[in-house]
Amino acid sequence: QVQIVESGGGLVQPGGSLRLSCAASGIQFSIYDMEWYRQAPGKQRELVATITSYSNTNYADSVKGRFTISRDNAKNTVYLQMTSLKPEDTAVYSCHAARLSTRIWGRGTQVTVSS
Repeated sequence: QVQIVESGGGLVQPGGSLRLSCAASGIQFSIYDMEWYRQAPGKQRELVATITSYSNTNYADSVKGRFTISRDNAKNTVYLQMTSLKPEDTAVYSCHAARLSTRIWGRGTQVTVSS
């Protein structure tokens, strides 16, 4: 069964850190490009970070220098390390696997940055 499950979200104070995980099953994980998206209430979904099957990375300007995406192909897992969190980072963060015409989404995990 093809499945993507995110974890690691929660409530954190401004300036804090969180690490999100995205575990994939039922796919040949290593050949997929993996992405983290986020969507805040009333806003469009935003691409936050990408890591290709070759481990090349790319980030939205809003998170550059604060977020780091990485992958562990042995564990079929991609991570998003988030530091120096701001209230505007509050959103549902979703993981996305892409290869050619195949698109697989997780259900998301809530991140709330608030004092």
